Amino acid sequence: MSQPGTDRIVAQIFIAGTPEAVWREITKTDEAQGCFFNAWLNANRLVPGEKMAMRDRSGNYTSVIGTILEYDEPRRFSHTFRFTRYDDGECVVTYDLEPTEGGVMFTLTVDGAPAGSRTEKDMRGGAKFITQSLKRIVEQGSISPLWKLGYRLMEAAAPFITPKRCKTENWPLD
Repeated sequence: MSQPGTDRIVAQIFIAGTPEAVWREITKTDEAQGCFFNAWLNANRLVPGEKMAMRDRSGNYTSVIGTILEYDEPRRFSHTFRFTRYDDGECVVTYDLEPTEGGVMFTLTVDGAPAGSRTEKDMRGGAKFITQSLKRIVEQGSISPLWKLGYRLMEAAAPFITPKRCKTENWPLD
């Protein structure tokens, strides 16, 4: 693992939904995860020690790889995280769900993103998007129409703009 970054990235949001609904959105493997840029979570099993990957719908491209560190349904999910498009070291991403009156306090924490790296920059911006998208999906049933359009455009462009190093054949789960 790389040397920890100088800052911890934390994004927190209240979601008017059940812990089970929030948990499903961040751990589902049977459909795209709208809050995670429409990526599909791939893992042989969701248990500590297992490798995981975030892939596009076609399965041709892998955007993130990691190893599951903690899986405590429906309270905490933690894994290492590395963008396949960058040479940056890995960090640790943790999702905490705390039941509160009327919903769930959801916290996304990133630890150890290499300071000044592209990973740190992308995670700082991505954390806010992820929490806000998750809130919308749980509370309203889907992401915004604008983001749906954006996802479709990204999917269509993927073969032309995604680096070859991100091809899934380079990132097996075995």
